[in-house]
Amino acid sequence: MSTVDSIKAPVKAEMEEFQHYFKSYLKSKATLLNIIINYLLKQKGKQMRPLLIFLTARLNGEINESTYHAASMIELMHTASLVHDDVVDDSNMRRGFLSINALWKNKIAVLLGDYLLAKGMLLAVHKEEFELLKIVSKAVEEMSEGELIQIEKARKLDIDEATYFEIIRKKTAALMVACTSAGTYSVGVNGSSLEKMREFGEYLGMAFQIRDDLFDFDRSGIFGKPSGNDIKERKMTLPFIHALNQCSSSEKNHIIRLMRKKNKSTQMVDEIMDFVKNHGGIEYARSVMDAYKQKALQILTLFPQNDANLSLVQLVEYTTERKK
Repeated sequence: MSTVDSIKAPVKAEMEEFQHYFKSYLKSKATLLNIIINYLLKQKGKQMRPLLIFLTARLNGEINESTYHAASMIELMHTASLVHDDVVDDSNMRRGFLSINALWKNKIAVLLGDYLLAKGMLLAVHKEEFELLKIVSKAVEEMSEGELIQIEKARKLDIDEATYFEIIRKKTAALMVACTSAGTYSVGVNGSSLEKMREFGEYLGMAFQIRDDLFDFDRSGIFGKPSGNDIKERKMTLPFIHALNQCSSSEKNHIIRLMRKKNKSTQMVDEIMDFVKNHGGIEYARSVMDAYKQKALQILTLFPQNDANLSLVQLVEYTTERKK
């Protein structure tokens, strides 16, 4: 499997320059804000979203100042959404670090998220990147709608496949779409090529989220993520939804009753996981993920076969084979 470093290779210099650009843009006169932002920057993760922007820009043209603006706007928006998500989910950890809300409480976390969103909008206004602002704002709208639909449906546990795909298209794929669209637009490409890159981002995002769903059903421990979290949080993911469609009504009612329990025992979680496995949920989800993967790879055959294209192919493979 390709490593993140090999995927980054065609845009390594640009990614390093972006780190300095992004850090300098976040500096503030407020001491507390600088302390929190410096803490955030230490847990930056793989930065796959900026990487996707730089690679799609390189695929379609020459990386320029507008590409850096696009990467900064997306990273600001993505970071803000993570901070807000931790407040919504009452989560105390993020990427192995204590979350902002755990350290500085919810009020400061919400204000920090708002600040990051505002910085992204101001960057677009100051640099007159209004089309990029439109792309990013659309993603924020979609992600918020997706989260609200999921919360609404989770209470009733009545998510069908169509609703599930709508939720992950909005919650996860919308951000990938913003990345591929912004990266492509930043180098002056429009029309059908931009639309194809938008589709590529959507397929990649759908595959990415289904891969995340599958982690929850792995009990080997080799992937570095605890299993059963989605079940404990009453999240209806694709493997679970498919399994429900394959069983009798009495069995379905029993499993739904288990899912509704707020405090599930280990035995309950194991029973639900076994149910999903025994009714083909894992295999089905993998087949759907692979279908999105192939759609994404097919689109890349329509674009220049340069080093960025090779890295994007590797990124698609990495997304569906990653260990965490």
